[in-house]
Amino acid sequence: MRVIVRKLPKSEIEIEGELEVDAFEGYFKTALKRLGENLKLDGFRSGKIPENILLANIPEIRILEEMANMALSEHYPKILEGEKIDAISRPEISIIKLARNNPLGFKIKTAVLPTIKLPEYKTIAKKITGEVSDLEKNIAVTEKDLEDTIMDIRKSRAPKKHITSPQPSPGKGEGGSFPSQGKAGDEVDLPEFNDEFVKVLGPFKDIADFKAKLKENIKLEKENKQREKTRLQIIEKIIDASEMELPEILVEIELDKILYRMESDITQMGLKFEDYLKHLNKKVEDLRKEFRNDAEKKAKLALILNEIAKIEKIVADSEQIAKEVANILEHYKDADPDRARMHAENILTNEKIFQFLESQ
Repeated sequence: MRVIVRKLPKSEIEIEGELEVDAFEGYFKTALKRLGENLKLDGFRSGKIPENILLANIPEIRILEEMANMALSEHYPKILEGEKIDAISRPEISIIKLARNNPLGFKIKTAVLPTIKLPEYKTIAKKITGEVSDLEKNIAVTEKDLEDTIMDIRKSRAPKKHITSPQPSPGKGEGGSFPSQGKAGDEVDLPEFNDEFVKVLGPFKDIADFKAKLKENIKLEKENKQREKTRLQIIEKIIDASEMELPEILVEIELDKILYRMESDITQMGLKFEDYLKHLNKKVEDLRKEFRNDAEKKAKLALILNEIAKIEKIVADSEQIAKEVANILEHYKDADPDRARMHAENILTNEKIFQFLESQ
């Protein structure tokens, strides 16, 4: 097979090639047989129709198309392997020569994994983690943090009763006056904060036990927020300093994900996505334009993390992956096991990458 590979913009390539006559003709009988399995003719059983009858009833172009389909299905993976091409999208195939006793001429366009020029990501991570102040590192939970959270919990558990605005009463003469106007709204009676109240919230012995565990949770939440803030600063610096030709297909995939999540959130609120768009006076295309920058960042992030993992030989622990997959399948009964595994491996590998960067 003769193959020429040309580079196109935005990390795409075009493969132009010819499959030799003998190799292409070798698919004729198999293609004819496969087409014959689905052909129904009076007096013949499906799959048992003689070859001369098949040739009389199936157009030659249909046989040639099936031959081309079979040939490229077999040879395309071999081309990728032979030319060391990291394809990341479905191939767009064009047949440019298709005839009996002739070579099969074709062109294939596909997106490929881009070449990524990373900055000194360890230096960037070290600088940013070094700039985290002692106050940010040594996170403390104040009494105010504790009391504010307790008040929020009490408010969320409070029964609400509606009160009506009082009507103004007429005054006497010119010197008469009206009482101040009240507001309609919800008056809240906060539940008493005692041992009985905290026991209803969960497995807490008393107020002291509840406060101790709540303090731990608040501290954990603050630490997570600080960690996410640092990680975001690190990765944004790395993204800004990286060089790559971003494949359009990856941006489109990220846009699809953003819009899918958005539509799911709207639907869960009991609204129709179409009505939501009408309310905004926008079309899906408008949203895709608005979220494009976010999608590009997400696509770049995925490529950069993948590249760092390759360079630093970072892989997720197989036992942790198995546990995470089991957890996913337990909570989502209809989840596909292979996709669950890919998701778990991706999440756990990314976590190890961020831990590696933070350790600088």
